[in-house]
Amino acid sequence: MKILTIVGARPQFIKAGPFSRAVRARHTEVLVHTGQHYDPQLSDVFFDELSLPRPEYHLGVGSGSHGRQTGQILERVEDVMRRETPDAVVIFGDTNSTLAGALAAAKLGIPIAHVEAGLRSFVRDMPEEINRIVADRLSTWLFAPTANAVENLRLEGVPVASGGAALSPTTKDQRPASYLTGDIMYDALLQNATIAQQRSRVLDTLALRPGTYSLATIHRAANTDDVAKLAEIFDALALLKETVIVPLHPRTKAALMGTDIEVDPPVRIIDPVGYLDMLQLQKNARMVLTDSGGVQKEAYLLGVPCVTMRDETEWVETLEGGWNVLAGADCDRILAAARRTPLTGDPPAVFGDGHAAEKMVAILERT
Repeated sequence: MKILTIVGARPQFIKAGPFSRAVRARHTEVLVHTGQHYDPQLSDVFFDELSLPRPEYHLGVGSGSHGRQTGQILERVEDVMRRETPDAVVIFGDTNSTLAGALAAAKLGIPIAHVEAGLRSFVRDMPEEINRIVADRLSTWLFAPTANAVENLRLEGVPVASGGAALSPTTKDQRPASYLTGDIMYDALLQNATIAQQRSRVLDTLALRPGTYSLATIHRAANTDDVAKLAEIFDALALLKETVIVPLHPRTKAALMGTDIEVDPPVRIIDPVGYLDMLQLQKNARMVLTDSGGVQKEAYLLGVPCVTMRDETEWVETLEGGWNVLAGADCDRILAAARRTPLTGDPPAVFGDGHAAEKMVAILERT
């Protein structure tokens, strides 16, 4: 097979690692980087650390409004698809790169595999929610990370694949179906946790001891573009009265400029870090506070309590047992969630067995 894989943002680079290895073991992959994340700290470092193959195409789109960015990716990735004529297009997650890739492939009649299908926050004013819904509607293979994602798709009319046979003999008559594959970020975490422990020096560099600090990430537009919400979040981080490490996303850095929000110790702003350093920071933190979907899930998989600074989550499984608590961008709620009784034991295993990528490739092969 020839598989055209589209990536453009940090979480997609992480997911592409296990998938590319599984595909390239037996097939041809054409890797397309849209350039949605163009900062080297959010892009190049991940290709280096994860030993990802260099993209065959880099579209160089960069930042912009949702419409402008999606439109430019759509135009440029369509040209690539016409040139390469792949057997299938693989898209990840819920970014503008995901949406544009799905639209381009669908209009060219190329079947689509959506990795991380079936996630729903049920909040339509989240751009990611629109992207994931449209991507699911256009896909043939809907690779669901959890049973809950499969159920979301079933309620929307997508059948569960029976025996792996979701396609008819001709590609023109393909029928969509969902497949419970497990979560591909769990694959990546298992493949890289030991490497991170061996290679990362971030704890030494920052003079941190395991369990003595919290880690916070803030990047979602609903928080960064609202000065009142951003102020509530940083007030809460300061009132924790413990070291809080904040790898500052470029969007958040830009949002803080021109405000009167003060960031003082014990809150420590650092530059964005690579995947291996981020794994180490998460694994050794007392608590993770975030508005990122991927970071919520990684904290859960690492057995680290999480406070999600949103009012909803697409990863509802992480709420089991109190491992993740929704607190919104409200100072009092964030503090209450962060100060809750320490958890014991391990989170329930709900994200598969760490072999999602191999299962996806096997499904593509047999159908």
